Amino acid sequence: MSQAKNGLTYAEAGVDIDAGNALVERIKPAAKRTMRPGVMAGLGGFGGLFDLKAAGFTDPVLVAATDGVGTKLRIAIDTGHVGGVGIDLVAMCVNDLVCQGAEPLFFLDYFATGALDVDRATAIVEGIAEGCVRSGCALIGGETAEMPGMYEGADFDLAGFAVGAMERGTALPAGVGEGDVLLGLTSDGVHSNGYSLVRRIVEMSGLGWDAASPFGDGTLGEALLTPTRLYVKPALAAIKTGGVHGLAHITGGGITENLPRVLPDALGAEVDLTAWKLPPVFRWLAEVGGVEEAEMLKTFNAGIGMIVVAAASEAEAVAVALHEAGETVVPLGRVVEGKGVRYSGALA
Repeated sequence: MSQAKNGLTYAEAGVDIDAGNALVERIKPAAKRTMRPGVMAGLGGFGGLFDLKAAGFTDPVLVAATDGVGTKLRIAIDTGHVGGVGIDLVAMCVNDLVCQGAEPLFFLDYFATGALDVDRATAIVEGIAEGCVRSGCALIGGETAEMPGMYEGADFDLAGFAVGAMERGTALPAGVGEGDVLLGLTSDGVHSNGYSLVRRIVEMSGLGWDAASPFGDGTLGEALLTPTRLYVKPALAAIKTGGVHGLAHITGGGITENLPRVLPDALGAEVDLTAWKLPPVFRWLAEVGGVEEAEMLKTFNAGIGMIVVAAASEAEAVAVALHEAGETVVPLGRVVEGKGVRYSGALA
């Protein structure tokens, strides 16, 4: 091929292949931390390989979930605190997988930005790896896309997907019936939903991200970037008791929209709002934004990040398993006749 007159390179067009290669080398130790039985190769191939038999499955059914972090990324970008959003990315996928009764096996991420900052990208992937370690799944691959003209300045986006497996016939929800007990697992804050409303409320407050948090330690930005809690290992421990009929990950839509997803058509739920205290971050959001209780319950997790539906006869054993796995367990109510969620009491 003859030499072009202008000699333009990909780097001059805004894409630095060398930086991408440097990132792969930097993140290899983080990925190595996540290795588990079943992983067949490290980073660098055209695809990730996983051996289900080596992972201990006999007759597996695969389950997949995909998600992103949403506009919480805007706070991470504006503050420069990006490490925690990697945990969020994993949590939003694997917390959904376990609700199907599946054990998360592996994870892949997609990171897109205008100009690749290797240090920042490394911090993000290290957060992803940390989320994988905490949930027992392997980071077996991903994609870094440098797209000048699509993203401006320090902007970036994250997406990911997780694959899990369960033995055939063990899928959840299963056997949910009237009288089943609802056990709530507390959240670590806002998690990764409702941040368009959160950012609007912060704008109304007049506070900057570097202002002291009015509801906790550190700055407002740091407090709102608290990562999503990973419920995988406690949920799997509870499932092993044999008393779990369903699991609902409380994300966008809150308790109001997510709990009915695990209930049969003819059944609903009664939830006692006095069973737990509304965490300070939600009280602040409600007060500053003038957000009504019904809106809080269908936009945010309101302090309950996962709900376990347990057989009444096994509820105590399920609660013990969850507690021993590090969860704070709140008896919320019961499954009842009817449809939807009926609330008693008030958030306080």
